Amino acid sequence: MNYRSVLIVLTVVLFFTRSGGQQTQKSQAQPNIVFIMADDMGYGDIQELNPESRIPTPHLNQLAREGMTFTDAHSPSSVCTPTRYGVMTGRYCWRSELKRGVLNGYGAPLIETNRETVASALRREGYTTGVVGKWHLGLGFQKTNGEWDWSKKLDYSPIDIGFDYSYVIPASLDFPPYIYIEGHEITGQPDREQPARKFPAFLRKGELGSDFSIIDCLDQLAIKASDYIVERSKEDEPFFLYFPLTAPHKPALPHPRFVGKSGLGPYGDFVMQVDETVGKILGTIDELGISDDTLVIYTSDNGSYMYRYQDSEKPDHVSDESVQGYFEGHHTANGVRRGTKADIWEAGHRVPFLVRWPRKVKPGSASGRTITHTDFFATAVSVAGGRIPDAKVAAQDSFDFSPLFLGKDKGWKRAPVIHHSGGAMFAIRHGDWKLILGNGSGGREKPSGKRFDRPWQLYNLKEDLIEQTDLYRENSEIAQTLERRALEIMSNGRSR
Repeated sequence: MNYRSVLIVLTVVLFFTRSGGQQTQKSQAQPNIVFIMADDMGYGDIQELNPESRIPTPHLNQLAREGMTFTDAHSPSSVCTPTRYGVMTGRYCWRSELKRGVLNGYGAPLIETNRETVASALRREGYTTGVVGKWHLGLGFQKTNGEWDWSKKLDYSPIDIGFDYSYVIPASLDFPPYIYIEGHEITGQPDREQPARKFPAFLRKGELGSDFSIIDCLDQLAIKASDYIVERSKEDEPFFLYFPLTAPHKPALPHPRFVGKSGLGPYGDFVMQVDETVGKILGTIDELGISDDTLVIYTSDNGSYMYRYQDSEKPDHVSDESVQGYFEGHHTANGVRRGTKADIWEAGHRVPFLVRWPRKVKPGSASGRTITHTDFFATAVSVAGGRIPDAKVAAQDSFDFSPLFLGKDKGWKRAPVIHHSGGAMFAIRHGDWKLILGNGSGGREKPSGKRFDRPWQLYNLKEDLIEQTDLYRENSEIAQTLERRALEIMSNGRSR
């Protein structure tokens, strides 16, 4: 362990020691809102959701037991950038200029400065707003003579779209530039080059900041997020913290204190570190005495990238760390669901979704209603006591699901959910039925197929969660109804 690693571990220990037992924020009508989003964590990675998992996730298990589990929650896309766009804007990303794939670390800003975000909406309701973690929605890096000029301030950051405080990395932890940006400033100028590495420690070659340690990044973000909660708890105003994590996305590079702990390779070890990170945030909230006044939501931006193998003789991540997949007898990162991250099949976008709000949300409860991450915008504004913006101008695809976790779900409904794969394939989900407007996965699993190419696929998920029995021919009328509804939502510019 290098000097910086030791320093960060000691800082974590000292921070949580000195912050324990403080109760500074007064009880308030508007709850604090903490939205934690893992990067590429599958539904089957949490023991409470997948009893067969051997990866210890005690903090996430406890979070599920203390609140509500949504068993039919979905990311609006099965890859990173578009989901984050949906969380921030309450709008499907395919309505923006990004129609497929993701941005890289140098990408231009995707969210316009005049577009309403959940942060700007909550700030108008009296909230202080902060983001700590992986951004991946484009930043305003500057150039001089055609080359990136890292000495210049950014002309765009989360500060420009509703956040009072921002401490982020540009994109996924495998994308350069490897730097921290606080507000509009790079905290440590790139003075080194990170060489490319292969999986599991997959990294792309690129600039590395003077204060950036890839292996310590998740710990550093946890410290910053906890610091933010501590500082904001001293004030009377409620706060909103958006905390997008960097793991267990590639590089599967857990901190040395976790290496070998899961017995399931670096990916399993990294899931354990994610669990600890969530535990630190929950611990800070609890120790400050603000739990009853804080709505915590935990989810993932899409499913896991780890493949599921049925052949026990085939090398997997346990026997060979360079393999991106598990024999199903060892671990099922996405549970029984078909596919992986990037796919239109359920493993691509059905994600863990846990909600805790003591005295408001019934402990150990569950909801099987279908929701998606775009719904966070309307839900956050609703619990803040504000008015949800007119769908003609903002949050076009956001439905308030707070009645579901507040026990007022009688009569609750939302429009059908539109799914979108990494390769831009669409699907529509309504009730038990899911229609895929294409002839493959639309992502990583074979056959990948092509969007809008026939034959399309129709599944009854109540009876066939693993999407093995295509009912398109036998239920052509249902398929046609869903097709018309999907095209209507896609062309209307909004779904509410």
